[in-house]
Amino acid sequence: MENKILGLHHITAIAGDAQRNYDFYTKTLGFRLVKKTVNFDDPQTYHFYFGNEEGTPGTILTFFPWANVRPGKNGAGMATEIGYSVPQGSLDFWKARFEKLDVRHDIISERFGEKHLAFQDPDGLWLNLIEAKHQDNRKGWNTAEINADVAIKGFHTVTLTLIDIKATAAILTEVFGYKQIEQDGNLYRYQTDAVENAALVDLLEMPQAQRGLNAGGTNHHVAFRVKNDEVLMKIREKIVARGLQITEKINRDYFFSLYFREPGGVLFEIATDNPGFATDETLENLGSSLQLPDQYEAMRDQIEKGLPEIK
Repeated sequence: MENKILGLHHITAIAGDAQRNYDFYTKTLGFRLVKKTVNFDDPQTYHFYFGNEEGTPGTILTFFPWANVRPGKNGAGMATEIGYSVPQGSLDFWKARFEKLDVRHDIISERFGEKHLAFQDPDGLWLNLIEAKHQDNRKGWNTAEINADVAIKGFHTVTLTLIDIKATAAILTEVFGYKQIEQDGNLYRYQTDAVENAALVDLLEMPQAQRGLNAGGTNHHVAFRVKNDEVLMKIREKIVARGLQITEKINRDYFFSLYFREPGGVLFEIATDNPGFATDETLENLGSSLQLPDQYEAMRDQIEKGLPEIK
């Protein structure tokens, strides 16, 4: 498994109102707010990390909430759907919960032999709850209303919409170590055997699709997981060898990253497991206070005054 991609690390999306975003993911879906920090490039904007108790790679959905962001539009060259694994038999609970809380959702359907329930968050981001056909022993974050029998476990898959899948599939198979395992019409499923969960990527081929608009309610980038910095730089060598532009290593405080745009247009990130989220907070206190990158700590008073209060 050396120098391999270890499935999905995190996915980052764009939201509108910060309080609404926080309420939906912590209260409606029952995620833990693992980290409350700011956008490295825009410190007047929050960066929320939602996941399981520890913020384990493969469970982390992050958001940049911009209050006045215009609505985005899914299309070619984007990650267009996030799939989460849930316990067997839990979709009826989630369907009833979505009906009670007026969450926009579809009917329970089946894809690749798995039951799933598609829905949208308040900004229009498409997500999917999936009763995985493989055994998923991960533990979700429990709340007063969402117990272990129904709690969301972590990522199952992410769907990329592409005009032509060939070049993207080549990155997945030849660089990341994925293999195509299933096909349903124009939907192609790829899997890595390096990890048991968060191991799938679905490629949706739509030759006539228009390009998407990356704004509110859309995914900004998809981050793939590696063990450490050494593996990170080995993967970088492979990307450079294919003639693609890729960043130098960037310190994101809780992981180290590289960014590149794969040939189909989707922004990919490679992120390390180290050092994790318990570097500036204890496990018990994750997400309880605003954490700032070192370069912004001297501006804390100004930044805190400019950010909306989250209750």
